[in-house]
Amino acid sequence: MKILSAVFLSLIIFSACTTKFGRVVKSKDKEYKLKMAEQYYAKKDYTKAQQIYTDLLPLFKGDPRFEDIYYKYAYTSYYLKDYENAENLFKTYTENFPNSEKVEECEYMRCMCYYEQSPKVDLDQTNTTKTIALLQAFINTHPDSKRVADATAIMDACRKKLELKEFKNAQLYYNLGFFQSAGVAFAILIDDFPDSEQGDEYAYNSIKSYFKYAELSIQTKQEERYDKVIANVQDFQQRFPQSKFLDEVNSYKTQSETNLKKIQTPNNEQTKATSQR
Repeated sequence: MKILSAVFLSLIIFSACTTKFGRVVKSKDKEYKLKMAEQYYAKKDYTKAQQIYTDLLPLFKGDPRFEDIYYKYAYTSYYLKDYENAENLFKTYTENFPNSEKVEECEYMRCMCYYEQSPKVDLDQTNTTKTIALLQAFINTHPDSKRVADATAIMDACRKKLELKEFKNAQLYYNLGFFQSAGVAFAILIDDFPDSEQGDEYAYNSIKSYFKYAELSIQTKQEERYDKVIANVQDFQQRFPQSKFLDEVNSYKTQSETNLKKIQTPNNEQTKATSQR
């Protein structure tokens, strides 16, 4: 009985709330509707607030309160996680109210809309790249903003995500046995993220990939490819003299030099025999 009573009471309350909201939506009194929209917004009932704000926007054009209504309307989309629509609304706000004191905030929130749409690392990172570009533009435009520190931290996080995606792609090439592609991809990682803490690891993986590529190549191509490994090792030694990968990298140089001698020795003997005829 107690459970049934509780359910019945909940239905009554829900029905009353629905009926009240229905009256607000149907009301022709725009002042009353605005008052109720503000109440719903304050209570974080963004679905109801958004619906009423949608009705109010055309009614308040030209009214001094239109700007605030539009501002809160943009936020309802953001809070409801409709980030694509929210991004457009924040952008439009800055265009419609360029002299507003909230322009900086809305420009930043537009960046956040793209950031919120940044997907898992294995998926397309267009929104991540867009986030970085917009945040950099925000910092350039508002260098003294209190939001610069947060913007910088978010940009760093986005770059880390892009770096991890590139690393996974390079590693996938290696795992699939596409060693030349892996060598190139790891080398590009160093160029794309020159300040990365994993720079020596990427260089090591590039050398390892090129060594595998040389090892599996036809004999006529091996010499030039082992030479490339040796050149890359020498570059590694100069750039990362304290790397934990240095011993392994040096071993690839030693193996390459040994393999080169094996390739060159029969060729030298053949040349010598030819010249003696």
